[in-house]
Amino acid sequence: MYHKSSRMSVGQRLMYPILGIASCIAFIYISFSDLSFGDYYTEQKMDFVKRNGTQFTVDDGKVFYVNGWNSYWLMDHAVDEYSRTRIRAMFQAGSKMGMTVCRAWAFNDGDYNALQISPGRFDERVFRALDHVIAEARRNGIRLLLSLVNNLEAYGGKTQYVKWAWEEGIGLSSSNDSFFYDPSIRQYFKDYVKVILTRKNTITGFEYRNDPTIFGWELINEPRCMTDNSGDTLQDWIVEMSSYVKSIDKNHLLTVGLEGFYGPNSPKKSTVNPGEYFSLLGSDFIRNSEISTVDFASAHIYPDHWFKNQDFEDELKYVTLWTRSHIDDGDRILRKPIMFTEFGYSTLNKDFDPSKRDRFFKTIFDVIYKSAKKQGAGAGSFVWQFLVGGMEKYNDDFGIVPWERPETYKLITQHSCRMAKIRGSAELKGNLKELCSQR
Repeated sequence: MYHKSSRMSVGQRLMYPILGIASCIAFIYISFSDLSFGDYYTEQKMDFVKRNGTQFTVDDGKVFYVNGWNSYWLMDHAVDEYSRTRIRAMFQAGSKMGMTVCRAWAFNDGDYNALQISPGRFDERVFRALDHVIAEARRNGIRLLLSLVNNLEAYGGKTQYVKWAWEEGIGLSSSNDSFFYDPSIRQYFKDYVKVILTRKNTITGFEYRNDPTIFGWELINEPRCMTDNSGDTLQDWIVEMSSYVKSIDKNHLLTVGLEGFYGPNSPKKSTVNPGEYFSLLGSDFIRNSEISTVDFASAHIYPDHWFKNQDFEDELKYVTLWTRSHIDDGDRILRKPIMFTEFGYSTLNKDFDPSKRDRFFKTIFDVIYKSAKKQGAGAGSFVWQFLVGGMEKYNDDFGIVPWERPETYKLITQHSCRMAKIRGSAELKGNLKELCSQR
């Protein structure tokens, strides 16, 4: 934080009237900006995305495909004025690239810029930042897949919930996995969910549960319950929480947030999982996704984290196997859409080259496109992760500014066009029409 001196020069005193006038002008501009923004929001037509078998639909049954990306950081960067411009810049760029859905966090529990300060206590300043993210997404024709809590410790996650219960003297255990089975913590989470779903956006006037800008909800990012590798504990939690969400919000789609690993009773645990260990994490792609209140299944793709010293060409072969396997499950077993909600290629890989990352992306895009052309369960994917310029310190080893590399930008926009064209040329509108007419 920067601190200004309390001393005031003559020049500074003379500047006050000027600053006062400037402030009034700025206030008038912002006030009228918000009014016009609200008008723009209400005039635009955006329907809720629904599910029909293995496909997503909008506009009275027209098929909807996702070429999406992750920018988990949006709410956090919308809190402060100096970083808020990144939200509009990111959505404008995504829209220009023909992308349709962005996945982001709708949580920050007990951390810096926390949305939930303690159980049931919220920071209105941060809530307004989330309002801003949703309104900006709508303004740019982008839908949002919003995650409700983290399995990991970043931004609080299940660890923070357990800590809160422990500090209040009501927690059953200090284990992070008690998040899934402790009745008090389950109630904490339910209370949080209710507040989020019924929140009235201060910019648009819509409750979140009634806003079609939101593509859907994700219960938890990458759930694992390693203290019960039978999977029963996590399964019970998903059944309860998915039913609870649906009892409040009947408009939106819901997914679990799975990484996609097969459980101990699945025949694919040894043929598709990256190793036996991954069947013992307490999650099960098929069992967890079969629940009736779960609308679509998700999987993540990180072979460079799952394998050690694997040849790049072998990695690509495995990615094809993994992606096809989950789409096949969607077609044959689940009868639900499959979304690859995270995939990335690390810059920490030995002999990393951006062209390898492009080939990695293309491998995934091609499998999804082939499924979509056959009206299969392959419904979309989300790159992890997109940033805008000047965010280097927020980058992990996967983040990219896609327009900085023309080859990557072209690859992503081409995929936007071919997925959109499956719906028919009449469906190419706005940025997509301009983008795809150039190809």
